[in-house]
Amino acid sequence: MSFDLAPLRQAVDRHGRVTRVVVAEVAGSAPREVGAAMLVWAEGTGFGQSGTIGGGALELMAAEAALTRKGLTRHPLGPELGQCCGGAVTLLTEHFDAQTLAALDGRDVIARGPGEMPLAVRRVIDRARARGEAPGAQLVQGWMVEPVRRPTLPVWIWGAGHVGRALVSILAPLPEVALTWVDTGPERFPHDIPEGVTALPVPAPERAMSRAPRDAAHLILTYSHEIDLTLCHAALSHGFAFCGLIGSDTKWARFRKRLQALGHTSAQIDAICCPIGHKALGKHPQAIAIGTVAQLLNWQNEKDHAWPTHSSASRA
Repeated sequence: MSFDLAPLRQAVDRHGRVTRVVVAEVAGSAPREVGAAMLVWAEGTGFGQSGTIGGGALELMAAEAALTRKGLTRHPLGPELGQCCGGAVTLLTEHFDAQTLAALDGRDVIARGPGEMPLAVRRVIDRARARGEAPGAQLVQGWMVEPVRRPTLPVWIWGAGHVGRALVSILAPLPEVALTWVDTGPERFPHDIPEGVTALPVPAPERAMSRAPRDAAHLILTYSHEIDLTLCHAALSHGFAFCGLIGSDTKWARFRKRLQALGHTSAQIDAICCPIGHKALGKHPQAIAIGTVAQLLNWQNEKDHAWPTHSSASRA
């Protein structure tokens, strides 16, 4: 987990003063992992909230106390809140406004706590930098250490129809995903596009393929089979880390022949996954999207969270 500054900035812009509650430490069984966070702000006579630290009773208690509480608090889930998890959770509650948020600009790791930074915290940060890795979110001698969120999974969604919209609704909240959404015109997109999603209307979508990083994942699902084919051809020519195509076995068999006629080898064409999703879930757009996202995240996990620098589909 990481410190996601983007939603915090947006909340501060809208509400002025915002409280962030983060899971700092976990002992035993708990609803969420260290680094899970939620934002809370004053709204009318109550409060507004985004994000989740899980746990139902734990989250409600923390949200209700967020505007007046500050610092570290420890909560035994069973004795204090009647939850069946049986563990204990330490929460860090912090308040942010435009000034305190500006102080975080330019940081790769946000480490804060009482007094001078302990040597143990410096060692955690130095060790991570020496390895070229971000340190995991953790509480060290009363200091909370969190890497700043940097999206590591570039996903390009080609098509803003029903399945494309369902995919965006599922993928957009995931902090590791950087979404680019492409279709043939602005009228193809919904009026409200989720924060952090880059909408790219282009009359000839295949021309936008060259703008995608070669370690991107592509999900092709436009309204036109001809556009889908052109995008598959462009993706194979450009290179990618993952490419999935919506369709049937029959559609894919026809596409394979046409892609071979365009000069791609069978080995290169095999890098495209078609059909995407899981047939057992059905053909509802949301069901297709759920299966596709699960497929994509499973693929990412199998790669040990390290994106390849070259694709088997690349001609480089």
